[in-house]
Amino acid sequence: MQIISGTTQFKSGGPTALSIGKFDGLHRGHQLLINDIVRHKDKGLKSVVFTFDPPPEIFFGGMKDGRLLTEQEKQRRFEQLGVDILVEFPFNRTTAATPPEDFISNYLVNMLQVRYIAAGPDLSYGDRGKGDFALLQAMGKEYGFETNCIRKLEKDGVPISSTLIRKHIAEGKMEEAARCLGIPFSVYGSIVHGKALGRRIGIPTINIVPDPSKLLPPYGVYYSLVEVDGKFHKGMTNIGVKPTVNDKNVVTVETFLYDFSGDIYGENAQVYLCSFRRKERRFGSVEELKATMQADIEAGRKYDFWAALRLITEDIMLSMKRA
Repeated sequence: MQIISGTTQFKSGGPTALSIGKFDGLHRGHQLLINDIVRHKDKGLKSVVFTFDPPPEIFFGGMKDGRLLTEQEKQRRFEQLGVDILVEFPFNRTTAATPPEDFISNYLVNMLQVRYIAAGPDLSYGDRGKGDFALLQAMGKEYGFETNCIRKLEKDGVPISSTLIRKHIAEGKMEEAARCLGIPFSVYGSIVHGKALGRRIGIPTINIVPDPSKLLPPYGVYYSLVEVDGKFHKGMTNIGVKPTVNDKNVVTVETFLYDFSGDIYGENAQVYLCSFRRKERRFGSVEELKATMQADIEAGRKYDFWAALRLITEDIMLSMKRA
């Protein structure tokens, strides 16, 4: 996937099918848009996602929480979904003031040679967000590109949105978040060395320090699936500051992998959080912590990870390789 970032001057190198948006979380509704443009590859059109960096709500100070997907996670997910070109359009006071008509003619038509645009009904772009889907339709007739307005996807009668997903995550309802996302909520990063306490007490773990911009669920222990080098492993993950053994208040994502041995320090891991087990808490001693961790691990051996995923979507099962 080609990534165009930090510039307002770019070329697609051919005609394109395109979608515009913030794509916060890349939830199932967003995936409908992506799938719609990707299918136009059969017509000779490159698939392009046009998004903004930073997102408008961050630039204008409206979003105080972390991101559902960091920039690295979002790029990885777009590539997995088959996007050819990702445009991370620089969003600042100058570009934000672009008249919506100029936004379409300059960037979408002239630079990206757009022939097809898929977007949601609440699309906004250009000066003060005045550009909408109706303007796309009108200018499509003028410039010869087709438009498709894709309705919002609903779950239990409620539109799937980033706001809804954030609510589920804040409440530790990982199953509900997964049903909106189409895949379990996850944290991606490089495996780093910790204090090796787990190894010393016979419970070795892998550690990830999450990106500071990442939204995290309540601190605690989660049943998880961990992808390393294309393979999936069952795990038990603690997210938090490990108050019993850590006085530096550094947030980590620490995971015990079942039936695994090997040196994977420096590798990248995607930790999918399937279900919340318990809150993080301070223990009276390392021995008490060890006993509770062992109880967590035994509970994880009985947890049916694959049945949990089937509740979300059968498609996820087909894409995963069991370790």
